[in-house]
Amino acid sequence: MAVDYAVLKKGGFMRQKQKNHFSLRLSVVGGQVTAEQLVAITEVAKKFGRGYIHLTSRQGIEIPFIRLEDIDSVKAALAEGGVSPGVCGPRVRTITACQGAAVCPNGCIETEELARELNDRYFGQELPHKFKFGVTGCQNNCLKAEENDLGIKGGVRVSWKADKCFACGLCAKLCREGAVSIHDGKVAIDSGKCNYCGRCAFGCPADAYETAPGYLLSFGGLFGNRIQKGSPIVPFVEDKEKLFAICDAALQFFRENANPSERFRSTIERVGKEKLDEAVWKAYNGETK
Repeated sequence: MAVDYAVLKKGGFMRQKQKNHFSLRLSVVGGQVTAEQLVAITEVAKKFGRGYIHLTSRQGIEIPFIRLEDIDSVKAALAEGGVSPGVCGPRVRTITACQGAAVCPNGCIETEELARELNDRYFGQELPHKFKFGVTGCQNNCLKAEENDLGIKGGVRVSWKADKCFACGLCAKLCREGAVSIHDGKVAIDSGKCNYCGRCAFGCPADAYETAPGYLLSFGGLFGNRIQKGSPIVPFVEDKEKLFAICDAALQFFRENANPSERFRSTIERVGKEKLDEAVWKAYNGETK
């Protein structure tokens, strides 16, 4: 019986150098794996692999040395533990994310929630080439958002509350961009310098700042044979539905303009960034259907 390696790869089973052996990539969303899932993965690695797993650079888990004849049994055993195979090939890959505001004191957005929403909306969609989302919670950029085809970085828009402030000056000292200054007991924020990190608000002992979470986006990052930093197009996005509309527009641009086996960055360079800019700005302004 012929083996359809393309179908197996699509389902996360990647061929190894060893004949009829596969490294199985699992579906991990935002780097979150439950203890119960870890037990199931461990048992499969012991029974069907060689007793170990590999952690990938994109928060993935792979189980090497799965034999061809065991594939159906492996999938069944993993399913019992709530674990699904991942995907490879030309489609939207695993959504990576840091721990975000739920755990990290620097986090500006709930990254795990956003990663799951992005996963439900886009994971596994067929495209001309692989497409990677990366979600990072703040300007510390632990997930290196700009290395992804579409990077999402959390931030907060800050506004000063004069009635609570006692002009201690800590916010100005905390701001690394020189965006916060104090004159005659009043705080001034230079929006042109602000990078939405939220350090002024998070460090304020008087709770004298209001914060509105949002997203800074970058487009066309690459990390592989070519290394390119993704570029911004639109300003700070505070509405999640607007964020999704922009993501929709970027993926649609890729579908409509890419050649087969062409990465998003290469499509942008060949077609012209101004065309992507136009599509993204339309989504930002609510002009898309």
